[in-house]
Amino acid sequence: MNKQKLRRTPPQELAVAAAGYQREAVIPHCPTCAAPCCKLDKLVLELEWAQVKGLWQLEESRKAFDKRLATGRGPIEIRPANGLYYAHSKPCPAFDAACGCTVYTTPLKPVGCSDFPVYENEGEIMADLRCEAVDIEALKAALTRDLGPDTRIRQSADRDFPFLVTLSVQR
Repeated sequence: MNKQKLRRTPPQELAVAAAGYQREAVIPHCPTCAAPCCKLDKLVLELEWAQVKGLWQLEESRKAFDKRLATGRGPIEIRPANGLYYAHSKPCPAFDAACGCTVYTTPLKPVGCSDFPVYENEGEIMADLRCEAVDIEALKAALTRDLGPDTRIRQSADRDFPFLVTLSVQR
Protein backbone atom coordinates (compact mmCIF):
# COMPACT_ATOMS: atom_id res chain seq x y z
CA MET A 1 0.00 0.00 0.00
CA ASN A 2 1.38 3.40 -1.01
CA LYS A 3 0.87 6.04 1.65
CA GLN A 4 0.91 9.58 0.39
CA LYS A 5 2.06 12.34 2.70
CA LEU A 6 -0.74 14.78 3.36
CA ARG A 7 0.20 18.22 2.13
CA ARG A 8 -0.06 20.97 4.66
CA THR A 9 -1.16 24.47 3.83
CA PRO A 10 1.40 27.24 4.45
CA PRO A 11 -0.38 28.35 7.67
CA GLN A 12 -0.38 24.73 8.88
CA GLU A 13 3.35 24.47 8.15
CA LEU A 14 3.94 27.66 10.12
CA ALA A 15 1.86 26.38 13.03
CA VAL A 16 3.85 23.13 13.08
CA ALA A 17 7.14 25.08 12.97
CA ALA A 18 6.00 27.40 15.78
CA ALA A 19 4.93 24.40 17.89
CA GLY A 20 8.32 22.80 17.26
CA TYR A 21 10.12 25.91 18.51
CA GLN A 22 7.88 25.96 21.59
CA ARG A 23 8.68 22.29 22.27
CA GLU A 24 12.44 22.68 21.76
CA ALA A 25 13.19 26.10 23.26
CA VAL A 26 10.32 27.48 25.32
CA ILE A 27 8.83 24.57 27.28
CA PRO A 28 12.21 23.31 28.59
CA HIS A 29 12.82 26.80 29.98
CA CYS A 30 9.48 27.04 31.85
CA PRO A 31 10.59 25.30 35.09
CA THR A 32 13.43 27.82 35.52
CA CYS A 33 11.59 30.93 34.34
CA ALA A 34 11.90 34.03 36.50
CA ALA A 35 8.43 35.23 35.44
CA PRO A 36 6.18 32.24 34.66
CA CYS A 37 3.29 33.20 32.40
CA CYS A 38 1.03 31.20 34.72
CA LYS A 39 1.21 34.19 37.05
CA LEU A 40 -0.88 35.98 34.39
CA ASP A 41 0.89 39.30 34.74
CA LYS A 42 1.79 39.25 31.03
CA LEU A 43 -0.55 36.66 29.58
CA VAL A 44 -4.33 37.00 29.36
CA LEU A 45 -6.13 33.67 29.19
CA GLU A 46 -9.19 33.27 27.01
CA LEU A 47 -11.44 30.70 28.68
CA GLU A 48 -14.62 28.80 27.98
CA TRP A 49 -17.15 28.38 30.80
CA ALA A 50 -16.11 24.73 31.39
CA GLN A 51 -12.51 25.85 31.95
CA VAL A 52 -13.50 28.62 34.37
CA LYS A 53 -15.73 26.22 36.26
CA GLY A 54 -13.01 23.57 36.46
CA LEU A 55 -10.01 25.80 37.13
CA TRP A 56 -11.74 27.88 39.82
CA GLN A 57 -13.62 24.79 41.13
CA LEU A 58 -17.02 26.45 40.93
CA GLU A 59 -20.20 24.68 41.98
CA GLU A 60 -22.62 27.40 40.90
CA SER A 61 -24.35 27.74 37.53
CA ARG A 62 -22.96 29.95 34.78
CA LYS A 63 -25.90 32.33 35.21
CA ALA A 64 -25.21 32.71 38.93
CA PHE A 65 -21.49 33.17 38.29
CA ASP A 66 -22.12 35.83 35.64
CA LYS A 67 -24.44 37.66 38.04
CA ARG A 68 -21.77 37.51 40.74
CA LEU A 69 -19.18 38.93 38.30
CA ALA A 70 -21.55 41.71 37.26
CA THR A 71 -22.06 42.78 40.86
CA GLY A 72 -18.31 42.82 41.59
CA ARG A 73 -18.36 39.77 43.86
CA GLY A 74 -16.63 37.39 41.47
CA PRO A 75 -12.95 36.65 41.12
CA ILE A 76 -11.36 40.01 40.35
CA GLU A 77 -9.04 38.44 37.79
CA ILE A 78 -11.90 37.29 35.50
CA ARG A 79 -13.68 39.50 33.00
CA PRO A 80 -16.54 38.28 30.79
CA ALA A 81 -16.78 39.34 27.13
CA ASN A 82 -18.48 37.97 24.03
CA GLY A 83 -19.51 34.70 25.69
CA LEU A 84 -15.98 33.97 26.92
CA TYR A 85 -14.00 34.81 30.03
CA TYR A 86 -10.60 36.48 30.28
CA ALA A 87 -8.32 35.93 33.26
CA HIS A 88 -5.30 38.09 34.06
CA SER A 89 -3.28 39.82 36.78
CA LYS A 90 -3.49 37.01 39.35
CA PRO A 91 -1.83 33.56 39.17
CA CYS A 92 -3.81 30.87 37.38
CA PRO A 93 -5.41 28.55 39.96
CA ALA A 94 -3.74 25.61 38.18
CA PHE A 95 -0.27 27.06 38.81
CA ASP A 96 1.66 25.43 41.63
CA ALA A 97 4.99 27.12 42.32
CA ALA A 98 6.51 23.81 43.39
CA CYS A 99 5.50 21.68 40.40
CA GLY A 100 4.23 24.07 37.70
CA CYS A 101 0.95 23.66 35.85
CA THR A 102 -1.36 21.00 37.25
CA VAL A 103 -3.63 20.89 34.17
CA TYR A 104 -1.12 21.16 31.30
CA THR A 105 -1.96 17.71 29.91
CA THR A 106 -5.72 17.93 30.51
CA PRO A 107 -8.66 19.42 28.59
CA LEU A 108 -8.80 22.26 31.15
CA LYS A 109 -5.55 23.71 29.77
CA PRO A 110 -6.38 26.99 27.99
CA VAL A 111 -5.33 27.34 24.34
CA GLY A 112 -3.28 30.41 25.25
CA CYS A 113 -1.02 28.22 27.38
CA SER A 114 -0.07 26.24 24.29
CA ASP A 115 0.26 29.22 21.96
CA PHE A 116 2.16 31.66 24.12
CA PRO A 117 4.70 33.01 23.27
CA VAL A 118 5.08 31.84 19.63
CA TYR A 119 2.16 31.04 17.34
CA GLU A 120 0.84 31.20 13.78
CA ASN A 121 -1.63 34.01 13.09
CA GLU A 122 -3.16 34.58 9.65
CA GLY A 123 -0.17 33.18 7.78
CA GLU A 124 2.52 34.81 9.91
CA ILE A 125 4.41 33.88 13.05
CA MET A 126 3.84 36.01 16.13
CA ALA A 127 6.44 36.07 18.89
CA ASP A 128 5.91 37.73 22.26
CA LEU A 129 9.29 38.93 23.51
CA ARG A 130 7.98 39.37 27.06
CA CYS A 131 8.74 35.66 27.43
CA GLU A 132 12.37 35.36 28.48
CA ALA A 133 12.69 32.04 26.62
CA VAL A 134 12.14 33.62 23.19
CA ASP A 135 15.31 34.25 21.23
CA ILE A 136 14.19 35.86 17.99
CA GLU A 137 17.36 34.88 16.10
CA ALA A 138 17.07 31.26 17.25
CA LEU A 139 13.39 31.30 16.25
CA LYS A 140 14.24 32.55 12.76
CA ALA A 141 16.93 29.86 12.46
CA ALA A 142 14.44 27.17 13.56
CA LEU A 143 11.87 28.39 11.02
CA THR A 144 14.46 28.31 8.24
CA ARG A 145 15.51 24.81 9.30
CA ASP A 146 11.91 23.54 9.42
CA LEU A 147 10.58 25.32 6.34
CA GLY A 148 13.61 24.99 4.08
CA PRO A 149 16.77 26.91 3.22
CA ASP A 150 15.04 29.01 0.55
CA THR A 151 12.79 30.57 3.21
CA ARG A 152 13.00 34.35 3.60
CA ILE A 153 11.91 35.83 6.90
CA ARG A 154 10.98 39.47 7.41
CA GLN A 155 10.73 40.78 10.96
CA SER A 156 8.59 43.68 12.16
CA ALA A 157 7.39 44.89 15.54
CA ASP A 158 3.97 46.23 16.46
CA ARG A 159 4.12 50.03 16.83
CA ASP A 160 1.95 50.09 19.94
CA PHE A 161 3.26 46.86 21.45
CA PRO A 162 6.91 46.55 20.40
CA PHE A 163 7.29 43.30 22.34
CA LEU A 164 5.00 41.65 19.74
CA VAL A 165 7.14 40.68 16.77
CA THR A 166 5.72 39.45 13.49
CA LEU A 167 7.75 37.16 11.28
CA SER A 168 6.52 37.10 7.68
CA VAL A 169 7.72 34.03 5.85
CA GLN A 170 8.21 33.82 2.09
CA ARG A 171 9.65 31.13 -0.12
